[in-house]
Amino acid sequence: MEFDQRKKQAILSIFLTSFSLVSVLYGEIEETHVGLILDMGSVEGKIVRSCISAAFSDFYHLHNDYSTRVVLHSRDSKGDPLHALSSVVTNTALHLLENIKVEAIIGAQTRVEANLLANLGEAAKVPILSFSEPSSPLPLNDDRYAFSVGIAQDETSQVMGINAIIEAFKWKDVILLYDNTEYGNYMIPTLASSFQQKNVYIAHKSCIAISSTNEQIFEELQTLMKLKTKVFVVHISHLLVPRLFSNVNKLGMMSEGYTWILTSASMNFLHFMDSNVIESMQGVIGLKSYIPASTRLQNLTSKVRNKLYMEDPNMKVSELSADKVWVYDATWALAEAIERASTKNSSRSKHGVVLLREILQRRFKGLSGEIQFPKGKLISGTLEIVNVIGKEARRVGFWFFEEKTEKAQSHMLNNGRNLLLSNHLKTIRWPGGSKRQLSSEIKLRIGVPVRVGFKELVRVEHDLQTNRTNVTGFSIDVFKIAISALPYKVHYEFFPFENETGVMAGTYNDLVHQVYLKNYDAVVGDITITSNRSQYVDFTMPYTDLGVGVLVPNQKDMWIFLKPLSAYLWITSACFFILTGFIVWVIERPVNQEFQGTNLQQIGTILWFSFSTLVFAQREKILSNWAKFVVIIWMFVVLILTSNYTATLASMMTVKQIQMDSIGNYIGYQSGSLGVTVNLNFKGMKPYRSAEEYADALSKGSKHGGVSAIIDELPYINIFRAKYSSDYSIIKAKSITNGLAFAFPKGSKLVEDLSTQIRHMREEGQLLDLEKTWFHRKTSLMPDDSMEDNNMSSPSNTLGLYDFLGLFLVSGVSSAVALFVFLIFSQTFRNLIKGQLQLIGGRLQRLRMFLSNVIST
Repeated sequence: MEFDQRKKQAILSIFLTSFSLVSVLYGEIEETHVGLILDMGSVEGKIVRSCISAAFSDFYHLHNDYSTRVVLHSRDSKGDPLHALSSVVTNTALHLLENIKVEAIIGAQTRVEANLLANLGEAAKVPILSFSEPSSPLPLNDDRYAFSVGIAQDETSQVMGINAIIEAFKWKDVILLYDNTEYGNYMIPTLASSFQQKNVYIAHKSCIAISSTNEQIFEELQTLMKLKTKVFVVHISHLLVPRLFSNVNKLGMMSEGYTWILTSASMNFLHFMDSNVIESMQGVIGLKSYIPASTRLQNLTSKVRNKLYMEDPNMKVSELSADKVWVYDATWALAEAIERASTKNSSRSKHGVVLLREILQRRFKGLSGEIQFPKGKLISGTLEIVNVIGKEARRVGFWFFEEKTEKAQSHMLNNGRNLLLSNHLKTIRWPGGSKRQLSSEIKLRIGVPVRVGFKELVRVEHDLQTNRTNVTGFSIDVFKIAISALPYKVHYEFFPFENETGVMAGTYNDLVHQVYLKNYDAVVGDITITSNRSQYVDFTMPYTDLGVGVLVPNQKDMWIFLKPLSAYLWITSACFFILTGFIVWVIERPVNQEFQGTNLQQIGTILWFSFSTLVFAQREKILSNWAKFVVIIWMFVVLILTSNYTATLASMMTVKQIQMDSIGNYIGYQSGSLGVTVNLNFKGMKPYRSAEEYADALSKGSKHGGVSAIIDELPYINIFRAKYSSDYSIIKAKSITNGLAFAFPKGSKLVEDLSTQIRHMREEGQLLDLEKTWFHRKTSLMPDDSMEDNNMSSPSNTLGLYDFLGLFLVSGVSSAVALFVFLIFSQTFRNLIKGQLQLIGGRLQRLRMFLSNVIST
């Protein structure tokens, strides 16, 4: 029966071949030439060539009514990229293009060959079906190799699949292990970038050469073993897998607590590996290109196996890897595109463009599933998530890639359901035989400072009865709220940085340095961000105000209202008040009854009118335009004068003026703090440790053994003001410090996550609520922004005459001009003067007559 079936197939094959030859002879079939450039001497090349031949044979067996037939022209690249350079370009590729007139080329097993063929395809406008992706020197130029169509699976789906696994189990830090092959080096930057976008911290990246000895691999694994991260993402060639996992098992790194995730670069070839190698990989999970089982796939495998057996009986092929099935599907797509392009009746110069368009627009169901080539890259849709158990890789789920409107949407699938959580996967057996999911929780040893004062920030108390240490405070509460809001679990324990006597074991710099030495996983407390410390640790965003403030006692002086203006300015102002009133009286008296009356009344009117302009309360109605002109100028002067007076008085009543660097004045600072006062060049510095010592020193003053001011970071001054707000004031200086934050090791993923939570706490007002709770304040502790740029050494100055000399000059000149014009052009005033002169002349005449009578008698 089996013999009869084979006989029928042979007869049918001969018939179809004969029919094709007859059709060609009569001109009914159009031949299309396609070039194939492979390393024909390698096993890989032989299998690929067999798959391509089988694809064309199967295609035309199914579509025997098509008007086109592909004639394949195979050439050997010898497996040497340098040889490929001369052979392909000079003897092969140019010959195929110019003499044979090929309309497409299949090949490029290495990236070097892919670059050569891609450039050639661009020049000749011929599609190149490439097994390797060419490396473009212009990453932003997607059209660099427009005629290159990738047959190998696009790395995007591979990267997204790995990210899906990491995200499903909520792992936040990994170790990248890869080889130095061109495939490994090309994908790792993309994978690392995707981890960064997903906020997954890469604790270490390790590159193992494909030629590394067992000793070199062993040493590298010993280094990785010392790291706290136990999740390994491995992207290496299947040739390196036996040596790697042999040494992994020797070091006990396949025990419980470790996780190994392999990409399809090695998992696709798992069935080719020795059973002992597979047994050494127990508990490994990874991605494998999904090829659904089918009768067609079995037939293809059988054809390739028989063909290779006929060429070399020692060559055995148990099954085809995913990349060989993709070659088969891509060849099928090429044959279909050639048929469709032949109906377009395009010229040869444009035929390559038409053929390329047909390839890229083609979407069909192949042996590997749904096949498409968006942007010239193969998207094969589905990846298996497998778990190595025993001597096989058992499927535990799927990851499905779908591209819509140039945006990739991923779904993890299991039995047709979307998989978004790790517990939707089938049971996974982890290294060590455990079925329990690897804990994604993080455990931290956190160092905290031991303060003498300002315990509102950090308070360390030892309970002798329970033998427990309680750590509380504003800084601690901020950390607890932020860490509890993270989307993953973090366990932590506080360890006071103290010696046997309960005193802080060093400076704050020493405490931060413990993180760099890996004695602590983090430091939480009132830790100031500095550039020096940032060389060794990473800081979260600050959770307090930035900068340094100056704390001074409030001014108390019953005559302080006189101090904004100097004595000369007071006298000059008073004189101009009277002068302005006199000029207005002179101009208004002839025509305005309100400026007339007895001499005493007129003097009172002059004074009242002058000083009432100080508060703009003058009640006399002004009739003359020249008087109005004088008053307008004068009121402008009064406005400027009163505004400056008010501002200066307010400053004097808020902050006591001190000259910090003057002889006899002392400045206080916090003992054991950052020491920001070093940059301020002050002399006579005195250290203090608590808010109570600050208050005592400021109340005494420099003359009585205290200080005239305190310089400290704003958080500490805010705590002080919460207790003594009525008697002391703060000046905010320039921001020469960066605030308080939490310190973590360099590159820690917690830095960005906690910074995000601190930002949310600030926006939602939680930080302000904590300030009110710990500092007992009813209002915000932020100092007035208007004081931000005040000079600390001279917060206010008395206003002198010279500061307003220009204003007085304008007012004086204006008044003089108005008076002069009035005297010249005022008829009323001239009559008044004439009457006064006549009156004076009459009185002088009478006086002369009186004197004459006296003399004559």
